[in-house]
Amino acid sequence: MTENPEPFPFEQADPTGDAERDLRTALGRFPTGVAVVTALDADGLAIGLTVSSFNTVSLAPPLVVWSLQLTSRHLDSFDTTATYAINILSATQEEVSNLFASSLDRPFDQVGWAPGLSGVPLLEGCCAWFEVDNHQQLDGGDHRLYLGKVRRFAADPSPVPLVFHDGDYRVLRDR
Repeated sequence: MTENPEPFPFEQADPTGDAERDLRTALGRFPTGVAVVTALDADGLAIGLTVSSFNTVSLAPPLVVWSLQLTSRHLDSFDTTATYAINILSATQEEVSNLFASSLDRPFDQVGWAPGLSGVPLLEGCCAWFEVDNHQQLDGGDHRLYLGKVRRFAADPSPVPLVFHDGDYRVLRDR
């Protein structure tokens, strides 16, 4: 047996190239759902941003996690808000994802929404909604992780979720 054999015939990142780009490309092979995290800022104005970093942590207690880049203009608001909502986008909501991924100041003027707990925006047409308490925050590299405790949730089983894979939106299909 040889030392350090190549376990798989995959192309490895070029050590002389852009390792961060190569890592991003490799991570992009993992499909993720697309969500918009919404809250109210210190002035009571609705804020929101698109994320693909949402995941479950625990069912008992009900905990979820998502992350936000440390350079985000909304970092202070999410650090200090008591509650926020995670809106799981449906396959028909690519425009909503793009809207909240942009730097527009008033994206809520262009979408339907209703106030949830503490007035936090819940977007129309989503697959699921999670209203959570801002339970804990942890720094992780160039992002902050937000651990949220689910207070209330709802799901609509009819829409297909929006998926992001290899740098583009995808739609799930039945097997």
